[in-house]
Amino acid sequence: MMGLAEFIAGIPKCELHVHIEGTLEPEMMFELAERNDLVLPYTDAAQLRATYNFHDLPSFLKAYYQGMEVLLTEQDFYDLAWAYLTRAHAQNVRYAEIFFDPQAHTSRGVCFGTVIRGLRRALVDAHRLLGLRAQLIMCFLRDLPAGFAMATLLESLPYKEWIVGVGLDSDERGNPPSAFAAVFERARAEGYFLTMHCDVDQENTTEHIRQCLDVVGVDRIDHGVNALDDPALHTEIARRGLGLTVCPISNRHVRGDLGHDSLRRMLDLGLRATVNSDDPAYFGGYVTENLLAVSEAAGLGEREVLRLEHNAFEIAWLPAGVRDTYLAELRAYGKDREVSSRAAHA
Repeated sequence: MMGLAEFIAGIPKCELHVHIEGTLEPEMMFELAERNDLVLPYTDAAQLRATYNFHDLPSFLKAYYQGMEVLLTEQDFYDLAWAYLTRAHAQNVRYAEIFFDPQAHTSRGVCFGTVIRGLRRALVDAHRLLGLRAQLIMCFLRDLPAGFAMATLLESLPYKEWIVGVGLDSDERGNPPSAFAAVFERARAEGYFLTMHCDVDQENTTEHIRQCLDVVGVDRIDHGVNALDDPALHTEIARRGLGLTVCPISNRHVRGDLGHDSLRRMLDLGLRATVNSDDPAYFGGYVTENLLAVSEAAGLGEREVLRLEHNAFEIAWLPAGVRDTYLAELRAYGKDREVSSRAAHA
């Protein structure tokens, strides 16, 4: 009889919250450093990985931005994305929406086109060779000026057929969503979908979620766990049918646990919660590991796991026909499981 781990391994998955720069494994970091004639301040990948002991968002971001300095050429970005996509394919991810942070590269002299052309080539190859469909979400860094975000938005327009939406990430302290309202208004006018990070247990987090809803008018919220602290917020999120892209293993580095009780409560409230990997190279778990860890901690069964993946495909920025195909695949997986279970108990 199939156990929960096997069930989770085989289920068709949709990942909506993964930073491509956060998939840069230490081994690849060393490979790219050697390719680009850079010297890292560590003897090997194991020593580097041993430094990943984050206790809050700023301590993680310091390592995150330092790590991506090895990314310089179009081939570097291709290899980074291809490594994630092949790993996601092995975990039966059928569709992914992938964040990228162009300002973190253009601010150190890497051209926007270099970044996006490398990423785009990998996405095209993944669809052609692996059958894995993926789209890009361009994130603005909220601890940089809104004017820089607007300039980056304008720089993206020649490539906007390759970008499905825009987001807002990085250090939340003193950087509210409202400061970027004009940038996101222009992004919506250009046809982009909108999302924003509201990280777990940050300063003014519930006010930031309110601004996402009332000032910016986002299409979904990344993390958003603290909406549970305010009934008016989670009621409105449910009313609008907005999705929440939860990342349990990365949550543990901020609040000390997976936030499994919060995820179960989201499901009980009828919220469209999903499970994702965030920055898996730094936090030690891709989407399968996140699903398994939070399911075991929260006591979730197969029905709830199916619901999490159903939520993800439902809120994905996909054409209706493509979405329906994935949902049909997911339903078939659940029905096959029911048949196998009944046969095992016959």
